[in-house]
Amino acid sequence: MKWKVNKQYDGLLLKEYLIQVRGISRRILTAIKFEGGKLLVNNNSVTVRHRLSENDLVEVVFPPEKRSELLIPELIPLDIIYEDDDVLVLNKAPYMATIPSFHHPSNTLANGIIYHYDQQQVPYTVHVVTRLDRDTSGLLLIAKHRYSHSILFQDQHEAKVNRRYQAVIAGQLNEKKGMLDYPIDRAPDSIIKRVVAATGKRAITHYQVKEELADISLVEIKLETGRTHQIRVHFSSIGHPLIGDSLYDGDTTKLKRQALHCHKLSFHHPLTKELMEFEISLADDLEEAWQRFKLAKS
Repeated sequence: MKWKVNKQYDGLLLKEYLIQVRGISRRILTAIKFEGGKLLVNNNSVTVRHRLSENDLVEVVFPPEKRSELLIPELIPLDIIYEDDDVLVLNKAPYMATIPSFHHPSNTLANGIIYHYDQQQVPYTVHVVTRLDRDTSGLLLIAKHRYSHSILFQDQHEAKVNRRYQAVIAGQLNEKKGMLDYPIDRAPDSIIKRVVAATGKRAITHYQVKEELADISLVEIKLETGRTHQIRVHFSSIGHPLIGDSLYDGDTTKLKRQALHCHKLSFHHPLTKELMEFEISLADDLEEAWQRFKLAKS
């Protein structure tokens, strides 16, 4: 990465410039120092204590990225919505884990991304910004390198990365538009399941009913917080679990996975700062199921 120093930053320490102006985290600066990166000003190697002058050319050479041993490249079809040198936006299919784990060591989205990178001769690992559960479909944001990831991670912390979901829930809600504000904690008898509990962290879910049938509803959802399983836990806790959600008492006779789909994603590009907005249709299996439910009630 290269930048020319503007007049307003004349006299800043290089460390201040990189952190405050360019959004490089202290963790990345440490990695540059100890893992093979370089800091250059006017093609000369310097330390973070170097004081900048107007029109200086600052260059950061990031150290090589290390890949987990679990990230084995696999030829997996990817539905790429957008890609450039810094970010990757994908439409994740259901029944696919985002990253490898003990239970799903292969055939994950990350394995497919690594294969895609290798075909492009891109020496990066996978930096997930907006992760989706295995059975949740829809838009997912990947940072292609650690610099863009650090900026997007901070943006996400400041609620500048926004997603909207569609879900099919059991029953009809009395309030057609509202907010669920219930704390979520880990279930005491499970390492996976979450519950609404006073001991948990605050979790806020905004929703609006889009369409109703006799015993199910199509709901649009926006998260104000991002707790694990937040949407699934919140709607189950008020007696309206997601259709197909076996973990939270959803009806699995209608669908074999939780009826949850991320259909909108917006964020500011980590380098250009341009507002990026994406929208996709309801996943095919959910759309087919919804139409089937409507026909059954007609």
